[in-house]
Amino acid sequence: MAVEALRRALAHAPEHRIAWIAHTGVEAVEKCARDRPDLILMDLFMPRMGGVEATRRIMAQSPCAIVVVTGSVQDQAGAVFEAMGAGALDAVNTPALGGSGQHADVRALLAKVATIDRLLGRPGRERGAADGRSIPLPRQSAEQRLVVMGASAGGPAAIAKILSGLRPDFPAAVAVVQHVDAVFAEGLAQWLAQQSRLPVRLAREGDPPEPGVVLLAGRAMHLVLNAAGRWSYQRAPLHCTHRPSVDVFFQSVSRHWKGRAVGVLLTGMGRDGAAGLRQLRERGHATIAQDRASCAVYGMPKAAVELDAATEILALDKIAARLTNIFTRKPGV
Repeated sequence: MAVEALRRALAHAPEHRIAWIAHTGVEAVEKCARDRPDLILMDLFMPRMGGVEATRRIMAQSPCAIVVVTGSVQDQAGAVFEAMGAGALDAVNTPALGGSGQHADVRALLAKVATIDRLLGRPGRERGAADGRSIPLPRQSAEQRLVVMGASAGGPAAIAKILSGLRPDFPAAVAVVQHVDAVFAEGLAQWLAQQSRLPVRLAREGDPPEPGVVLLAGRAMHLVLNAAGRWSYQRAPLHCTHRPSVDVFFQSVSRHWKGRAVGVLLTGMGRDGAAGLRQLRERGHATIAQDRASCAVYGMPKAAVELDAATEILALDKIAARLTNIFTRKPGV
């Protein structure tokens, strides 16, 4: 029934073609190895290997874009985030079997397919990204400390790994943009809070960066630091593939943050965040890109390395210790 529901939903977008259908996780892994598609719609609960493990094996052997489909994303949040940690890009509810092209679940599915189509088809950086021009360094203050992280496919697990390695007395504020649907951002924040020794919640309009508190972007808008040094949501630029965009997020911090900052770009498909990380580096801030070996998807960090945007390239299990070291040593050391 789920297969037929997906087939009927995709029939409303005739520009897309179904390459193959797998009825078990093992079959999905095998078929992907023989005939790698542009996108896999992956059910969480399949026989002979569930969707999470199938996602993990596909991303290790024949990586491609994967969107999780399940009866209720919110009810299966834990498994959804585990699949995203294994490399899935997003998740969506399985459409109703008799849903028309105007049904909300069908529209949501087709919108996600269209977004990934744009992501895969755009070789250059997103519009609105930094143009690489050097900007004068801000005046630094040791009392103001901030970590900004961006991630996409594989991000939830990577973010959880870093947060679990930060002590409860970590002296810097933390803000995170993860490419995730706003409807289950709250669930992601709750899941991350279970992995972290720091409190984690969604960023609210007007929140200031607060030492020892992790704020997660929680709307289908760009999270930015405004001129008053507070977090805000904005719609522009409208042409970014992702909202929130990591590039827009990093750029706002490079413009308005007056203290010490570290930018961290983690696993993900595409180039979002690379240009923004470069701008942070040009403002004199430390910048870290996750290394190839520890990435679920080596796309965004790779783009940052190609732009010479990272002052350091680190394995995932080294990043938390490095952040602690940066903010516990004296400035300039």
